[in-house]
Amino acid sequence: MTDENKDGKRGEELKSVAKEFTHQASLKLAEFSNDERVSKNFDQTLDTASEYLLDESAEAKIKQKAKELMETSELKKIMPAISMFGSARTKNTDKYYLMAEKVAYDLSNLGFSIISGGGPGIMEAINKGAYRGKSNSIGLNIILPHEQKPNRYQDISFNFKYFFTRKVMFVKYASAYVVFPGGFGTLDELFEVMTLMQTKKIQQFPIILVGKDFWLDSLAWIKKQLVGNSLIGDEDLNLIKLVDNKDDIKQCIEDFYTSEGNNYCLIEHKNLL
Repeated sequence: MTDENKDGKRGEELKSVAKEFTHQASLKLAEFSNDERVSKNFDQTLDTASEYLLDESAEAKIKQKAKELMETSELKKIMPAISMFGSARTKNTDKYYLMAEKVAYDLSNLGFSIISGGGPGIMEAINKGAYRGKSNSIGLNIILPHEQKPNRYQDISFNFKYFFTRKVMFVKYASAYVVFPGGFGTLDELFEVMTLMQTKKIQQFPIILVGKDFWLDSLAWIKKQLVGNSLIGDEDLNLIKLVDNKDDIKQCIEDFYTSEGNNYCLIEHKNLL
């Protein structure tokens, strides 16, 4: 058999292995979620991804992603939950660190489990406040070469190798997003959830930006450049609320879920990708 034929046969074998792992992972995930859409959509997504993972580590990569998704499926038990975000570099004396801790504590005592990225800075403040509260403090930690060291204020802790699986968990279990000042990672989570809502891939829930002095210039740029050039619609800005204090955060969440037809997240969450 020629080297070319050997490579072709090996590629087909890897593709078969990849598809089998993605299929089994999607079935297992569907068992936890009781929603057939998860099995179908997840299977299609990773099935496509498997086409691009045909190297020596393909099987290991897919096994790891499936493992991360299955391990975190138990988070369904902690709903309703709120995902909160902010910089890993913020000092514990910063006003946003202190506010994040207070907000997480208050929301935890209202019965919301609190999900953060599990690292230092504002993520630590979030977990710290939730840890003192009545509900679960959850950390979705990511393995990085720098910055990300898990904080010690977590009732439930997961370690992710891949951003892909971690992102799914932030969105899937959230009844609201509370976003404090942060860098690329924070902005990535913010724009991703806005895109998912804009494109109707998930149902709407509150997205709350905290800190007017931090976010106003960014929102002005979005309005001038994106809305002004018809790259997004005026209505897309209605996806977010801008607040400056912890009482307004609680009020935004309460207003949303006391509105007619907006109690689905608190009864049976349907934000399934």
